Amino acid sequence: MIFLRLFLEFAKVGLFAVGGGLATIPFLQDIGARTGWFTDADLTTMIAVSESTPGPMGVNMATYVGFEAAGLPGAALATLGLITPSVIVIIIIAGFLQKFRQSKTVDGVFRGLRPASTALIAAAGLSVALSVLVTVGGTAEHVFAVRWPAVILCAAVFVCMRYTPLKKLHPVAFIAAAAVIGAIFRF
Repeated sequence: MIFLRLFLEFAKVGLFAVGGGLATIPFLQDIGARTGWFTDADLTTMIAVSESTPGPMGVNMATYVGFEAAGLPGAALATLGLITPSVIVIIIIAGFLQKFRQSKTVDGVFRGLRPASTALIAAAGLSVALSVLVTVGGTAEHVFAVRWPAVILCAAVFVCMRYTPLKKLHPVAFIAAAAVIGAIFRF
């Protein structure tokens, strides 16, 4: 039963998360809350791992969740569930694309999808930033607490990215530095 549920949950994500890997984050938060397969903290880790490994972020995260929930078969089915809607939609669109290429309606639909996908990505980015930079909950006196080491690291990364010589570094250098800093300070 878990195999079918993994496939269907990620098929929904693949069908409705227009805009790429970051647009899948709100859907993944919902899956984690409903199924208990992972926590918000686990999701933050998945995002970090998915961003630093080769391949599309959404596929990497589906594979990770599927593996954690049901091993290799779960990983394969979650990944297959995520990509199946896209493959079907691409096949259908490719057949009709030439006929409707100059259609004002089709152009209008795509213009409408752009802000929707932008909003999904912005919401995901804000959610991830808040989960990393602040802690919500705790005692009655401290409902909202700032994680100062994470804020300082975020500011340092922002400043470093503005420094011209560092702009020339390969992204792998930043990923490696972040991994070392994260291992040392355990953010």
